[in-house]
Amino acid sequence: MPTPISHVASLCVFCGARMGNDPAYMEAAEALGQAMADENWRLVYGAGDVGIMGAVAKSAQAAGADTFGVIPVHLMAREVGKRDLTSFVVTENMHERKKVMYMNSDAIAVLPGGAGSLDEFFEVLTWRQLGLHDKPIILLNINGYWDPLIALMDNVISQGFADNDIRENTLVADSVDQLVAMLRERLVVRS
Repeated sequence: MPTPISHVASLCVFCGARMGNDPAYMEAAEALGQAMADENWRLVYGAGDVGIMGAVAKSAQAAGADTFGVIPVHLMAREVGKRDLTSFVVTENMHERKKVMYMNSDAIAVLPGGAGSLDEFFEVLTWRQLGLHDKPIILLNINGYWDPLIALMDNVISQGFADNDIRENTLVADSVDQLVAMLRERLVVRS
């Protein structure tokens, strides 16, 4: 049974600062932004205005969701810091960015992305494995994008370098609808 949340639930979204090669990634980002507004969930994300990161934020904003962006000073130009968010935080470095995003969220969704998204995913997964949090972590596996990552985690387990908890602590959704349904079960918001 999830612990009740006494505020609007906040979903941290880790994802690419690029669009990727499959239009389904952008479609999923836009659908997630809309769904977050429909569910009255706040978006917590990397504050960029590019790639699928920008798409999820623009969609969430257009649909009326609160947005909380966190960007390190050195990425302001590269990721085109989106200053028209509900809340906009500039950090000194990437580690601080991840900490602020994590501390201001109730769950984590990982959409397709590159090395930065992988870094963010593994950090929150490691924190969960160490018992530092119990927030849901969901991979949005659009068109099988995360299949190689899931296979890698299975290999790490089968080779004796981790217990099954790294897979048990990583939920996998194949669609935005499935991700939203998983979060509805886990994010109980008090009126």
